[in-house]
Amino acid sequence: MGKSLAARLLCERSIDGAGKQPGARTVTVNLAESPLGWLFSRGFVTRRQLEAGERLRSDWERAQLSPRVTMAWDAAPLSRARGGATHGPDLTGTQLDAKRRFEGAVASAGPGLADILWRVVCAGEGMREAETALGWPARAGKLVLTFALDRVADHYRIQ
Repeated sequence: MGKSLAARLLCERSIDGAGKQPGARTVTVNLAESPLGWLFSRGFVTRRQLEAGERLRSDWERAQLSPRVTMAWDAAPLSRARGGATHGPDLTGTQLDAKRRFEGAVASAGPGLADILWRVVCAGEGMREAETALGWPARAGKLVLTFALDRVADHYRIQ
């Protein structure tokens, strides 16, 4: 009984890429469980920065840019030419669009800011772990992350 309940930032998310269309399948997500949500719940990032980070993470996940951790059970690709090898994975239009959006947003953050942005927002590293991995002093990451999130919010045109 001595444990306090963690902050809860519940929202509905589409799980099939259909957005807010009728019949879209959704799941309830607690944003406070992510490092970015934790920073927001404690006032270190604004709602605009949180939305920019969540949009970036969503594009990263839709583009399926995370490394695989299990066996790929996809059917073997067919060779296009007799005896020739295939030319990379067959990405869907949705994945390609998400990859372009992700790359554009990260590029808009600028050099030196993309590392902390990716580590905290996409990889889900805590701020201390990200700062240590980058060789930064304590508390430097929060400031740099807010700069990066502001630039990403501008890129996504979030008000």
